[in-house]
Amino acid sequence: MKSLLLVSAAWVLAAAQYSYHQGLMDYLENRLLAIEDRMHLWHQQSRRYHTDLLDFQKLSSDAMAALKKEHEKLLEELDGAAVRVERVEREMDYVESQTAPRACVKKADKVVEQGVWGLEQSRAEEEDWQELHSSVSDCEEIISAIRSVKILKRVGGPKGMWVRDPRSSKVYLFNGTTGDQVLQYDSVREFAGSAGVNNSRVIRLPSEWTGSGSAVYNDYLFFVKQEVGSDLQVVKYDLLSRSVSDAAMFPIQGHTSVYSLNPETLVDLAADDEGLWLLFASTDSEATINLAKMDPATLDIEQIWDTRCPRDNAEAAFVTCGTIYVVYNTRLPSRSRIQCVFDVNDVVTSEEAPLLYFPRRYGAHASLKYNPEEKQLYAWDDGYQIIYRLSMKRKLLV
Repeated sequence: MKSLLLVSAAWVLAAAQYSYHQGLMDYLENRLLAIEDRMHLWHQQSRRYHTDLLDFQKLSSDAMAALKKEHEKLLEELDGAAVRVERVEREMDYVESQTAPRACVKKADKVVEQGVWGLEQSRAEEEDWQELHSSVSDCEEIISAIRSVKILKRVGGPKGMWVRDPRSSKVYLFNGTTGDQVLQYDSVREFAGSAGVNNSRVIRLPSEWTGSGSAVYNDYLFFVKQEVGSDLQVVKYDLLSRSVSDAAMFPIQGHTSVYSLNPETLVDLAADDEGLWLLFASTDSEATINLAKMDPATLDIEQIWDTRCPRDNAEAAFVTCGTIYVVYNTRLPSRSRIQCVFDVNDVVTSEEAPLLYFPRRYGAHASLKYNPEEKQLYAWDDGYQIIYRLSMKRKLLV
């Protein structure tokens, strides 16, 4: 009986173990079937994604091919447009050389042209007539055209100034819009053959210059010194003795820039056949450029004129024979042009005042300095040093 119970218990235990293992095997088999179904679904999705990717690749390839054709077509159109623009510029230069457009002149010029001065003139008109014939400048020339352009080299940053002293033929270079160093070269030829700013003599000034409005006149350097909380100073520096000869305060309210496109230039000094000139704007609200005649020996202001030339969109200016030429541009640099002319003697008429365009260069002029001996402009354009050779003609009313 006891043996029978043991055998029965063993069978019950074996049946329980078999049932457990069978359930485990069924569970594992169900899980494997589920995994196989999911893998089959993933395989189907993968094939669908692969098909979609191939279709997208084909669409992308077709789109890129179409874009490439459009790009090539656009390049051809741009090349054609560049050729047409160059042709138009040449035609404009030719037309400008053959015509004399109107410029900014005073009302008195038109009165002189019409010849309506009579005995019945008022006292104010008589004073204007006397002022018209009170000559400040004895020079009799005016610019008629830009004869040629020479791109000398590229040295320094986008803004700066370089100038040649007519007396000594030395070249002075101001890199940037502020600093206390001036680079000196014995000649334009030496500067052209130099290895940039390294192969030069450095003149260290006792104070920093500001802007691109310095001038060199008869072995003297005239530069603008700006101190925080004080008026501007025009400093006269002897290039031979390497010492400051004189300085003069020049009050400008709010430190107003003379050119809107070059706000770093607060005051622009210019030298020509007649001496030293100073271009400025006294206040921020003043819309036009003022011109002052300076005594280079004492730095005294001899006379001041309102040129009526707008500051807005002005990038630079220069003076020749007592006549100021203001150069204008746009915020996005385009072709620089002389658009406003003012003669201190009021003898330049609208018929002879030129509206000249500079040849298209790299950007906009940071400075333009006139050399009266060579009849040339020394320009700084986006780090390039450029020489413009000018053609001159006699003024009509001298």
